[in-house]
Amino acid sequence: MSKPVVVIAEELSPATMEALGPDFEIRHCDGANRPELLAALADADALLVRSATQVDAEALAAGRRLKVVARAGVGLDNVDVKAATEAGVMVVNAPTSNITSAAELAVGLLLACARNIAPANAALKGGAWKRSAYGGVELLDKTVGVVGLGRIGALTVERLAGFGMTVIAYDPYVSTARAAALGARLVSLDELLAESDFITVHLPKTPETVGLIGAEALRKVKPSVRIINAARGGIVDEQALADALAEGRVAGAGLDVFAKEPCTDSPLFGFDTVVVTPHLGASTDEAQEKAGISVARSVRLALAGELVPDAVNVSGGVIDEDVRPGIPLVEHLGQLFTGLAGATPSFLEIEVRGELAGKDVSVFTLAALKGLFAAVVEDGVSYVNAPLVAAQRGVEVKLTTAELSEEFRNSVTLRGMLPDNRQVSVSGTLTGPKQVPKLISVDGFDMEIPISEHMAFYRYKDRPGVIGVVGGLLGEAGVNIAGMQVARDDVKADCIVALTVDSPIPADVLTRIEEAIGAEQVAAVDLRT
Repeated sequence: MSKPVVVIAEELSPATMEALGPDFEIRHCDGANRPELLAALADADALLVRSATQVDAEALAAGRRLKVVARAGVGLDNVDVKAATEAGVMVVNAPTSNITSAAELAVGLLLACARNIAPANAALKGGAWKRSAYGGVELLDKTVGVVGLGRIGALTVERLAGFGMTVIAYDPYVSTARAAALGARLVSLDELLAESDFITVHLPKTPETVGLIGAEALRKVKPSVRIINAARGGIVDEQALADALAEGRVAGAGLDVFAKEPCTDSPLFGFDTVVVTPHLGASTDEAQEKAGISVARSVRLALAGELVPDAVNVSGGVIDEDVRPGIPLVEHLGQLFTGLAGATPSFLEIEVRGELAGKDVSVFTLAALKGLFAAVVEDGVSYVNAPLVAAQRGVEVKLTTAELSEEFRNSVTLRGMLPDNRQVSVSGTLTGPKQVPKLISVDGFDMEIPISEHMAFYRYKDRPGVIGVVGGLLGEAGVNIAGMQVARDDVKADCIVALTVDSPIPADVLTRIEEAIGAEQVAAVDLRT
């Protein structure tokens, strides 16, 4: 069998290739060369990029086999996550790979700003000894305002505290207790602007944060303030900052990011009190190695069909090791549900009983929906787009848990209402040390039969000779029965038989069985992996 194709569109750490291992065919292309990129994507299973490659709807359409796009870094400005989700393509990044490097650069910019290191360096190298021209300020006892207390903001606080600074912070999504634990006093944005001697920005770029530090905000700051942005370009309005510097309302700035990049011309470049770097936040050997290893591991998981903790467009996060074996079971229950129902439900309940009820089993919702639509969606369904497919088809989904499980240690039931008001349910469990997946109930009929690649079900009024007829017809068709379970309602004499067979049952054979035994229902389900 051919190996999955992984396209690497930008230069990545050698550790990336080592972490991918020998299981993939690695191809390289220039992601900034559009025709070359689109051609490379034609038979790619995975795409690895940094920041220069634009992964938009056109690129995703070219990559019909794509299962995962991996960004070796934190930001995803160059990846159309919405289009990827609609296409069922997982998007992963390396959210913690550069946090130390980014925090250290922010501190470096702040120090360079406070002590005029950049212009003093340029002057001395130019032959001028200007000690008096480049005096600065100490950090000790100054107030630093940290805008955003995420992972990088928190690391920055930790480092600045070592300089004896008073730390205040603005973050509407962080509690006062959390800020205090980090050593910061939580304040409003207006308070932070008014009190800070230094302001350092550590926010993601969103519609709400673009221009947050703009003309209005810069009228509220001390004239001695120095502003640092090593987060995302556009959060600090560059023209407004240049105006404030020119008018003496801001003392200095340190910027690593810009609204439009690459940026080689800016009104800010004319100020000696502004130090700039070309988006170097993640540009350390350590950060690049961490990012490459992180996304390589994510690609391996994604191409193995597993959920990835760092996937940005898949809910589920880190999966408990006790929950993980149940994912394929639930996916198969979803396929069995659709095969038995012959339709998708308008309402689906996923009920988890037993010890797993005390754990985070939200991933079972994704698994159930992926199985439910596996044979329905022509373009394919994945953990990524399964919730979107459900929403588009008007399927209401509910996850419930209960610690009581009378017969099994754990069980999962998919229970749904069809548009014609029919109700269908399937239940399964994992048994024994090998965690064998078993079907334990269909529409309330109790049974216990291992889940197999090829399964068949037929329902009829119980009477002698039916099983023999079915066995005979399957034998004539060359279909071998591997296992069988009969479940019966003694009151109504209703009976359901579940079969595992070694090969798919042809449609005409199913029709012959249905007619021969007068079955109320016959269904064959070939489970996809």
